[in-house]
Amino acid sequence: MSTFQKYRRNIYSQNGEDGVIAEIVRRIGLTPSWTCDVGAWDGRYGSNCYALVKRGWRCLMIEANPRKFEYLQQLAHRMDGRIKPFQAHVEHDGGPDSLDGILARAQLPGPLELISIDIDSYDYHVWQSFSHRPAIVVIEIGSNMLPGERHIYNGGTRLTSFTSMLELARSKQYTLACHTGNMIFVRNEDVPKLGLTAHELEHPESLFVRDWVNPTRAQVWKRKIRFLTPQRAWVKCVNAIHGNGP
Repeated sequence: MSTFQKYRRNIYSQNGEDGVIAEIVRRIGLTPSWTCDVGAWDGRYGSNCYALVKRGWRCLMIEANPRKFEYLQQLAHRMDGRIKPFQAHVEHDGGPDSLDGILARAQLPGPLELISIDIDSYDYHVWQSFSHRPAIVVIEIGSNMLPGERHIYNGGTRLTSFTSMLELARSKQYTLACHTGNMIFVRNEDVPKLGLTAHELEHPESLFVRDWVNPTRAQVWKRKIRFLTPQRAWVKCVNAIHGNGP
C-alpha cells in the first residue's frame, strides 16, 4: 500500500480525499488559511474543502449552476464568513472569469494553500492557465485510463488521463502524493516533508488506483459503500428532496 492510501476516509469528500488531505496538511505543517473549490456544487456534497472549513479554514467556493449556487449561498450564510461563494463558469483562456481573474476580484485576505478543481471537463486547462502555486492541488481526471495513455480533454466524453495530468503537474513543479480517483499534488519544495518512498517518487504511476478501470457493478457498489459516511448520506438526501442531487 502506498504512503497515503491508508489515510483515505470521507467526511464530505467522495473517495477518501478528506483523510489524505488532512494528513498532508499535518505533515507539511499548514495552518488554517484559504482554500478554493472550483465546481463546489452546494458546498458540501463531494467537497474536498468543506471538511477543512469545519476545522477553521476558509474557502472561496465557485459554482456555475444557478440552483446549486443558491444552496451554496445558503450554506455560506450559516458559516460566519468562512465560505465566500462566487458564481461563474471558470474560463481557461484568460479574462475576468479565468481562475486568476476570479481570485483577483475575490481579494482573499490571506494565502491560498489548497485548490480543488472538479468541473468534469476542462480541469487540465484551468490548472494550466492558473498562475498561483498553492501548497496542495486536488484535481479530477479520467481514472478509467491506465498510466501511459495520454489524453487531454477536448470536449468529448473522456476526461484528461493520469499521465497527461502528471506531465502538467511536473511542468508546474508539483509531485503526485496520492491518487483517489482525483490526483493530489504537492509543491516540489514541500515534498521532503511527506515521507514518500523513493519508489513512489521515481515511479508515480505506482500510486494509480485501478478501481475505475472496467469495474464490475459489484466493485462500484463496494467502493461507494466503503466511503459512505453519515454526513454524505444526509447531504445527498437533502439535495434529492430539493431537486439538487447528483
